[in-house]
Amino acid sequence: MIDNATVLIVDDMHSNRQILGSSLKSLYNLVYASNGTDALKILSTDSLPDLILLDIEMPDMDGFEVMEKLKLDNKTNDIPVIFVTGHDDIKNEERALLNGAVDYITKPISPIIVKARVKTHLTIKYQRDQLLHRASHDQLTQVYNRHHLVEEGKKFLSKAIRHNESFCVAILDIDFFKSINDTYGHLIGDEVLKSLATLLKQNIRAEDVVARYGGEEFVIVFDKCKIEDGQLKADILRMLIARLNPSDVKITASLGITCVKPELHNEFDDILKEADEALYKAKETGRNKVIVYK
Repeated sequence: MIDNATVLIVDDMHSNRQILGSSLKSLYNLVYASNGTDALKILSTDSLPDLILLDIEMPDMDGFEVMEKLKLDNKTNDIPVIFVTGHDDIKNEERALLNGAVDYITKPISPIIVKARVKTHLTIKYQRDQLLHRASHDQLTQVYNRHHLVEEGKKFLSKAIRHNESFCVAILDIDFFKSINDTYGHLIGDEVLKSLATLLKQNIRAEDVVARYGGEEFVIVFDKCKIEDGQLKADILRMLIARLNPSDVKITASLGITCVKPELHNEFDDILKEADEALYKAKETGRNKVIVYK
């Protein structure tokens, strides 16, 4: 929600930072930078602001230069930027908006205007983020959905080919899930899926990806991972699942896993097919096991 939003205020004048801060301090979390270099240092961390109030005229790097660098970085190019400046000429305003700013406030600063503009653009950002989340996540389990998995998988493969790296893809299927639904009902079945998704998210690295592939199937992408390590990771997940007992229901899972070979794989779908073939063998040979594609 926008009440928990963080706003970065960038201005070389202490008095301007003070006025902007006093306008917003009771509403949002505030972070300050007195120049463009310090602002970019803050923006290089994992704790990114939700909106930036950016002065144009600063001694080391002006606001337009800061804006240009923000737009070149995938981490920061979607953060809304409002220019706050003493320049009230149309050319600067045009330049700011054409370079990606969402708004333009002229000095002297009016606290009421600042509050209104900031609230408007944080609301727009929140609504946009919600739409993006819904488009990329499975509604029930809140892990990524199949569409997002395929898009991310293409990126993983492109990176692996470019850098001659390896990654593993595992497909996981809950054993006899239809029997769970038939015995306990679909509401319990949904709780099983949600509990399993939470377990998977909690037991992979930040650079890995987990997605619901369809029904009771999930896909895990282990980034920068050899097949031996991938098999071990998959087997650890299998054992954790066997101990999970969501809603007091005993479950197990079968997994098929394969490793990308940059010299052989050109399509992410081909890697998924290999993992799916290995999963089929795991289910055909007793379930509750991990099978590596060969």
